[in-house]
Parts: sequence; structure tokens; C-alpha cells
Amino acid sequence: MDRRIKFRHLDAFSAIARARSFKSAAEQLSLTQPAISKTLKELEGILGTVLMERSRSGVALTPDGEVFLQFAEQSTAALRHGLRSLRATDGAAGQLKVGALPSVVAHLIPQTSVAFTTSNPDTLLEIHEGPHHDLISRLRSGSLDLVVGRLGRPETVTGLGFEPLYSEEVVIVARPDSAALAVRAFDALEAFRVLYPPRDSAIRSIVARLLISNGVPLFSNRIESTSAAFGRAVVEGDGNTVWIISRGVVARDIAAGHLVELDLDTAPTSGAVGIMTRAGAVPSAPTRAFARLLRQLSRET
Repeated sequence: MDRRIKFRHLDAFSAIARARSFKSAAEQLSLTQPAISKTLKELEGILGTVLMERSRSGVALTPDGEVFLQFAEQSTAALRHGLRSLRATDGAAGQLKVGALPSVVAHLIPQTSVAFTTSNPDTLLEIHEGPHHDLISRLRSGSLDLVVGRLGRPETVTGLGFEPLYSEEVVIVARPDSAALAVRAFDALEAFRVLYPPRDSAIRSIVARLLISNGVPLFSNRIESTSAAFGRAVVEGDGNTVWIISRGVVARDIAAGHLVELDLDTAPTSGAVGIMTRAGAVPSAPTRAFARLLRQLSRET
């Protein structure tokens, strides 16, 4: 390994790749944009290749950058894990950082978190909700210990381990008085506003395949969002809107009668929900305890 490569190089490169923006990455690391740009250029000079390209739409990884990112994040993750382990053996309070996709935040994660903090009072638990791409990037970098949610596309989970807990399908919902409840074919959804999963969500490609198999193009009148709070507010406030979302996000709303599932066959969207970790990493005691509770409670619910 080239001894000129420092932790700051890898940390800056990973931050820019995750944020897809020099400005956002600089803010995260409490640096100036010129400083973080200089750090990236130093790394590219050491490696003798271009890792990132700037455009009007933001920052994009080059093919070499895509390859190097996986190893950079694994390296920084291993170092952070080692530092946390040293602090734990030094008598400091433990800490566990869990990433949760929207489909598990509403039911499985609250139960597991309450049970975990009851049995592990000396461990500080942090729950971070977000889109699939963001959480997976943070898992690789070591800023999260594990992520719970639906398995994404194969290329997004390279270098990660996945333990399935249960299967879940995507549903299409509307408020109880919506005219959409009379819809019996996917192409008829074009008459409504559609809340649709964005590109960085785990279910985007699955929903796209479902529509393609039914001969339906991407809806022209759509809003893309992973926010459960936003989706719930829009659908409950507007009878002309339907929401395509993982069942776990809206299970309680359906049970309470606030939202109603459309009579459309979404069974092909069923997929595994589980625990994602860094492949080859030795899990800490809090990580193992939280995973154990996830397995137990997912069997009971």
C-alpha cells in the first residue's frame, strides 16, 4: 500500500461519493470546499487515476472510482470499528448505530429498540432512517453498524452480508373515498397522481418490472419520494392520489381504515426484508444482541 494514502483521503473520497456533492461532503466533514477538493486531487495524484467527474447534475464516480470506493469504505469502516471496540474495552458506554428503511421503521424497529434498550441500558442506541442508497453507503463506511430493510439490487450490496427475516410485498393504497378504489387494471392508474419510489429506493426496480410486465409506462403525473410522513399526508389529503409503497410502511394505516389497498395484483413484488452487515466484519456484542431481537420479534409479528 502507498504510505502517502491517509485516512483523511479515504474519508473525504467516501463522503463526496455518498453526498454526490463537494459542498455537502465538506459540510459533513467540517471542511471548506477548496480543502476537500484539494484532498481528492491529492488522492487521485497518488493513485494515478481520476476517481470522480463533476457535471451540472453533481459528482459522478468514474469506473475506477466505483472500484476504489468499495475498498476505501471497507478500510475506514474497519478502522472505526476498531476504535469503537477499544473504547468499549476501556470502560466507556457502548454505542449501536442502526440504519432502518421506511418499511421497518413503522413496526419492527420500534419493538426491537424498546426491547434492546431495556436489556442493554448501558448502550446508546441510534436509529437512522433513510433511503436505501444512503444507508448502504453509511454501512460500508462504518458510520452504521447494521441496516434493516429490503434487499436492493445485487450491484448495490456488493461486499455486504444479508440475513433474511421475512418477505414483504409492495402495495398500492388510496384514501377510503378515493375513486381509485374502483381501478382494476394498472394502466388505469394514469388517471391519478402517483406517489412513486425514487431511483435510490430498494423497491424502485421491482415496481418498474411490475409495470413493464403489465405494459404500463412510467406514470407522467407522479411525485417521487421515500418519506412516509409526506406520502401519508398527501394521500390522506387528496382523493386523486395513489401511493405505491412497501406494505410495512402503511400496514397500520390499512388496519385502522385510514388507507385502503387497491385490488391490483402486486404479488410479484414480494421480496426479502432482513439484516445487512459488512461482509467479513466481526459484529460487536450490541450488534449481535440487536440482531438476535430482530430475529425473535420478526417471527412473532
